[in-house]
Amino acid sequence: MMKFGVLIGAAVVGLAAILSPARAADHTKDTPEEVKKAIANGKAVLLDVREKSEWDDGHLKDAKLLPLSVLKDGAKAEDVARVAPKDKIVYLHCGSGVRSLKAADELKKLGYDVRPLKPGYKDLLKAGFEPAEPPK
Repeated sequence: MMKFGVLIGAAVVGLAAILSPARAADHTKDTPEEVKKAIANGKAVLLDVREKSEWDDGHLKDAKLLPLSVLKDGAKAEDVARVAPKDKIVYLHCGSGVRSLKAADELKKLGYDVRPLKPGYKDLLKAGFEPAEPPK
């Protein structure tokens, strides 16, 4: 009887693995210095996936805005390509790292090389990323 229970348990675990969605994105291991260098060399873009109101309160120099809510609403590939060329690494950031993971999952579906950052906006400022000039 014990062998039967073990077999059933193994079958359930195996079936769950087959039926579960693709593994969610992980935060990149790239250091802030590596990220800044890739952006400066034109090999990468930095996308802020916070909402526009958060962006308006302050954002990073050279970052582009693509809110997670827009991605989840089914942003068209050509609209995304305007802010994130497919031939570049796309670093994502938000307020705390959570939305960047969700946005990475959406952009992966469109075939992007995405690398979500764990540090949020304020932590990136502390890591030496420059803030954009305040709106005039």
